[in-house]
Amino acid sequence: MAEVSGRSFLPKAFPGYSSDIGGQIGLLWELIKAPLIVPLLKVAVFICLAMSIMVFVERLYMGIVIILVKLFWKKPEKRYKWEPMNDDLEMGSETFPKVLVQIPMFNEKEVYKISIGAACNLAWPSDRLVIQVLDDSTDLLVKDMVERECIRWASKGINIRYQIRQSRGGYKAGALKEGLTHDYVKDCEYVVIFDADFRPEPDFLRRAVPFLIHNTDIALVQARWRFDMGEILMGKMRYLVEIFAVNADECLLTRMQEMLDYHFTVEQEVGSATHAFFGFNGTGGIWRIAAINDAGGWKDRTTVEDMDLAVRAGLKGWKFLYLGDLQVKSELPSTFKAFRFQQHRWSCGPANLFRKMVMEIAMNKKVTLYKKFYVIYSFFIVRKLVAHMFTFFFYCVVLPLAILVPEVEVPKWGSIYLPCIITALNSVGTPRIQVHELGFAMFLFICGCYDFLYGKNKYFVYLFLQVITFTITGLGYVGTIVPSS
Repeated sequence: MAEVSGRSFLPKAFPGYSSDIGGQIGLLWELIKAPLIVPLLKVAVFICLAMSIMVFVERLYMGIVIILVKLFWKKPEKRYKWEPMNDDLEMGSETFPKVLVQIPMFNEKEVYKISIGAACNLAWPSDRLVIQVLDDSTDLLVKDMVERECIRWASKGINIRYQIRQSRGGYKAGALKEGLTHDYVKDCEYVVIFDADFRPEPDFLRRAVPFLIHNTDIALVQARWRFDMGEILMGKMRYLVEIFAVNADECLLTRMQEMLDYHFTVEQEVGSATHAFFGFNGTGGIWRIAAINDAGGWKDRTTVEDMDLAVRAGLKGWKFLYLGDLQVKSELPSTFKAFRFQQHRWSCGPANLFRKMVMEIAMNKKVTLYKKFYVIYSFFIVRKLVAHMFTFFFYCVVLPLAILVPEVEVPKWGSIYLPCIITALNSVGTPRIQVHELGFAMFLFICGCYDFLYGKNKYFVYLFLQVITFTITGLGYVGTIVPSS
């Protein structure tokens, strides 16, 4: 039997044997590269290029549609029935429907005053408005502060209710669901939801509710999230008292996330104009309570309870309306912990929901075949699944590995041209955390150096730019520094 020494992992009788460890690794690499690595990498390249084309076509389609919408589509006030809400001196507030405002909270020490204050300042008759603060906080000090704030506004004549639960079962979905079961909610026709870091303008209800009143087939009116850079300095000056809920320019991380604007200005606008369907953002929208009940109410089976409800309501035939000029100020995650949780929820939640609902969508008889195709292919597969997967694996794994395996050729249209066009339409940046970023920076740097010395396609320019990005992110220069307690 051939001997294997303590400093080698190949037998000495092996063809091409070398006592040098590096030589042995190189020999092993050559042995497995042709029969295993090259075929697998070619398949990975093919799959990634196919997904890249899918995303490109989807982005191009939405770009064309949004141009047509902006140029030729009528404004929502012209497409749907809409009349302004005016005060009637004779009828009083009876002409106004009763509206419930739900504000789910969880240890919101910095922003609870702003969100509660904004809700209490909505321009709506006080006897036709119920504000419900759903506090799931585990910090007893925060709970006491939120309750005191509710009591303070109640002393001013505002109909505000402070609600807590025995357990956090179902998390946000559970809190919203339980909030609708209280007796004082039974007379409410509509419910508007604002997360604790959202601040609506006083005229929000007067602009949104008429669409629901005069169009009985509309279930949801969604406002646009606004990340205003102009007011952040004022907010920073008041930070010791209260954090200003508009922080798009707070740090590089929040500026990167302003690319979310594509989701509102294009994706939701296109969905609203062409199919009267899009994913509910979970906040900044007003629902018809009858539509929520018709769809089966809130469910906590996934981390995207808002999207779950929207899809079920859409399958029941309800319509959604997106109002781009109705904006709600909000705050972006400025720490890695909050950002990672948000990205994990937006990436994994839709995939889990799609797995649970794909057959229900396909077998549904209340919507057209075209709408089924739109929901399954465009809404779920391309936007929620493919766009998240291929961006990372192609540009950060497959493409760098293709440099180390010259037998695998990646066409320039797929590695350079399409990414540039897609990035121009919708820049995608989802950094993870420190150690992972530094590891990928090192991996990409090695691949870039190899391509600079031996490559032919000059991919190193692209790779070195990624090295810089991952290094900056990994060293903690993105986001704010949160002192450890």
